[in-house]
Amino acid sequence: MKPLLPLFFLLLASAVSAAEKPNVLLILADDLGYSDLGCYGGEIATPNLDAIAENGLRFTQFYNTARCWPTRGSLMTGYYAQQIRRDKIPGIPASGGGNTGIRPKWAPLLSSLLKPQGYRSYHVGKWHIDGMPLKNGFDRSYYLKDQSRFFSPNRHWLDDKPLPTVKRDSGYYGTIELANRAVEFLDQHEAEHAENPFFCYLAFAAPHFPLHALPEDIAKYKDTYQKGWDEIRAERFAKLQDLGIYNGKLSDVEIDLGPPYHFPDHLEILGEGEVNRPLPWDELSESQQEFQAMKMAIHAAMIDRMDQEIGRVLGKIREMGQLENTLVLFLSDNGASAEIMVRGDGHDPDVPMGSASTYLCLGPGWSTACNTPFRRHKTWTHEGGSSTPLVVSWPAGISARGELRTNPGHVIDVVPTILDLVGSQAPKKWEGVKVPSPPGKSLKAVFAKDGTVEHDSLWWFHDGHKAIRQGDWKLVSAKGEPWELFEISKDRAESQNLSRKFPERVRGLEAEWNRQMETFWEMAKQDLPKR
Repeated sequence: MKPLLPLFFLLLASAVSAAEKPNVLLILADDLGYSDLGCYGGEIATPNLDAIAENGLRFTQFYNTARCWPTRGSLMTGYYAQQIRRDKIPGIPASGGGNTGIRPKWAPLLSSLLKPQGYRSYHVGKWHIDGMPLKNGFDRSYYLKDQSRFFSPNRHWLDDKPLPTVKRDSGYYGTIELANRAVEFLDQHEAEHAENPFFCYLAFAAPHFPLHALPEDIAKYKDTYQKGWDEIRAERFAKLQDLGIYNGKLSDVEIDLGPPYHFPDHLEILGEGEVNRPLPWDELSESQQEFQAMKMAIHAAMIDRMDQEIGRVLGKIREMGQLENTLVLFLSDNGASAEIMVRGDGHDPDVPMGSASTYLCLGPGWSTACNTPFRRHKTWTHEGGSSTPLVVSWPAGISARGELRTNPGHVIDVVPTILDLVGSQAPKKWEGVKVPSPPGKSLKAVFAKDGTVEHDSLWWFHDGHKAIRQGDWKLVSAKGEPWELFEISKDRAESQNLSRKFPERVRGLEAEWNRQMETFWEMAKQDLPKR
């Protein structure tokens, strides 16, 4: 046995060295609700994501910005969206001396920050950030911008160069094509750059509207949702409790709260089956129940297919012999959406629901169920809009298997966490410009032990919706509504407004929210072009 010892220590040293610089697969879903995944209490089949959770961690209090583009900007820079999108600050002009929507020089994307560490970076899918991927540090990119056409996009790019429109009935489906491109890039990486670690940013458009899915995937769920959103919500709530993910109360259904934007003409196009309020299921007509059940079946089919394609990408990484040393992170850009609208090529009510000529949205009834157990939806900064899953796995670097993490986290933490794990940190200067201190924190310590990272505060502002969380307290205000105060450790359902009971706490948290907004405003002013 003695001759084997040097080999053993060589292998051990190799494993430790590899674990210091993991490959990174960052997967982002679009409009996925808190309880949509099987490993978060849902009835949708997500075996590949469930396996990642079983092999790693699930965060129960992970936050986003409550909307698509702010989350993507924060996720890839480590800053709040208002710090890097100056046109989104109240009082800052959107024109006059320059494009104020462009990121400042001091906010490079993660892909650029990983280059000095020897990483090759690949982008696949939705972008929703200024500029183009290859000009922002990525080595390869398939950029799918046309979110209205899962079957026939007319706006997509390969390596920053436009591609022709995809014809209808060509066999193209966006979610599958994203996996195809990810596997293609990883094939090339294996053949030409195997000595380098990789960063793959896989940004799905699913399950964002329009609800477009393959007939065989829809068929799997055609009967699942006939029972209605009330029963599905109750079942998810029970499972969340059984899994230990949530032990609070179920939020109340806000029957009078509809989509965040009202398009009455679009409702007429969609017909009598559409419902723009989360009414009790038994109050719906038979035709409405049938229409709504099919919409949710399509939503489920989109998530099911996304999970299948994630499985293909993971299979490629396994084939490369790199799965043990790949950090996998899966999250969503915001909660499920209550929006109802018709865009793209319009909606034809006479063709099968979910096909290319239809344009359907989830709506508030099913969004309420998908965001179980929380209150409200995408765009709102209540828990339903801003808290979604984070699943993490890294077999070579995270010893935990199937554990939960209650430590709050936010998308601003992703960049510092990844930099920390690869042995780097945020630069002090970038292209000769001083870099402001980023607001996020590395969650590396949380991967080893829960409750080890504390934020001074977490902050939100989008479309008039505001919130701030400090410790166990959250102050939140919907657009045009007064501040509400919740003791979030006891009431994530945001059901007991304590603002009258603790007015001093309200004033203190409001002052801190305003202080941070003022700081962002001052940063934006300093970065505006000189007249």
